[in-house]
Amino acid sequence: MADFTADCLLQVLSGWPVPSRYRVALSGGLDSMVLLHAMASLRDRLPAALTAVHVNHGLHPDAGDWAQHCAAVCQRLGVPLEVLELALDIPRGQSLEAVAREARYEALAGGMAPDELLLTAQHQDDQAETVLLQLLRGSGVAGLAAMPALSSLAAGRLGRPLLELRRADLAAYAGRYGLQWIDDPSNDDTRFDRNYLRQEIMPRLQARWPGLTTTLARSAAHCAAAEQVLTDVAATDLAPCLLSPFQLAVYPLLQLAPERRAPLIRLWIARAGLPLPPAHKLAQLWDEVIGAREDAAPLLSWPGAELRRYRDSLWLMPALEPVAPAWQAAWSGEAALPLPHGLGELHAQAAGWGIAREHWKQGHKTVAFRREGIHCTPAGRRGSRSLKKLFQELDVPPWLRLRVPLLFIDGELAAVGDLCVCEPFAGDAHGVRLRWQRAPWLQLPDPEAGDEEE
Repeated sequence: MADFTADCLLQVLSGWPVPSRYRVALSGGLDSMVLLHAMASLRDRLPAALTAVHVNHGLHPDAGDWAQHCAAVCQRLGVPLEVLELALDIPRGQSLEAVAREARYEALAGGMAPDELLLTAQHQDDQAETVLLQLLRGSGVAGLAAMPALSSLAAGRLGRPLLELRRADLAAYAGRYGLQWIDDPSNDDTRFDRNYLRQEIMPRLQARWPGLTTTLARSAAHCAAAEQVLTDVAATDLAPCLLSPFQLAVYPLLQLAPERRAPLIRLWIARAGLPLPPAHKLAQLWDEVIGAREDAAPLLSWPGAELRRYRDSLWLMPALEPVAPAWQAAWSGEAALPLPHGLGELHAQAAGWGIAREHWKQGHKTVAFRREGIHCTPAGRRGSRSLKKLFQELDVPPWLRLRVPLLFIDGELAAVGDLCVCEPFAGDAHGVRLRWQRAPWLQLPDPEAGDEEE
């Protein structure tokens, strides 16, 4: 192809939405130095301001010097630089490469302004390596699509404007302008999969198939197109199954052909913002969760998420923390009460009916979780019920029953979350209602709907 120029880069950027700011991820290596230099030369023609960001992982003795080098280059080019310092803790048995990459993107995403465009310098050779790595891992179409040129990241977007270029094109640009860059010695360590592929395997493949990187990049584009079709089909299939962003109806799901169910589940989980399960976990869903006995409490868990079934629905949620049964807190009701285990906050608000004002003002209020032997007579109904029976009537799933906050007044149960008020604490005028502000995944019956039914 023709020599890479800043105008080539501008042509790519002009086809993307105009951002609030361009932010170049600057490692200090050849690729990111070329990207920064080209962007700086375009500064007067860009529709938004240009900055750079360097992530210091602190994993190499010279990491501080690399950050200083990036700062010096940015100063010469007149580009503001932000340096993010990381203190990585590599869990035993986990990949240093993977942990560092995840921490880097988490740090970069954390600083994203709305509609900002973070630019990274991956090129065609990187794309080819990614395709091969995904193939060796047994990835499906989504994995083989490799890296998209433009995608969402936090409040903004992540752009890879150099994906059509070979590393040789970038090296030629650096030579023309006399750029200086950092060579990270860890890039030569073939214990890392990508380095092994780059150093040992790719040269042999390219010697036999000189157009390898272009061909693999083209295959990635084909897979990306196929993945978009699969996503569109999955979105159509998902609509009649979706009860809420975190709840799925089982029956319409089972009416689909088996090969259409897994893409639907993956799309559902991705839209909920939770990590996708490994393929072997997804395969267990059909037998261990959907196919479990009606009275079972099936659970499928993977890092960061859980799937459960209750009656005819699948329920998706983050990995639940164990409940501390002894937890309790005194509460005046004047300010919101934070609940443990990510369960949200409890608020008190004036209402036409609820807990009678005299009970609320005079009694000592505490909040706790479910205990054995507690009963409640729901306001307006006859007969005392155990909490187990009450939760069944209210259609509360078993795993949430231990997590519903209970309000006690002078040691007696007065309210079950915002689901019901217990006798004799109910009042029909100028009362106090509880409002449980909880995360979207924590699905419970609508108390207002219950009021209408009564």
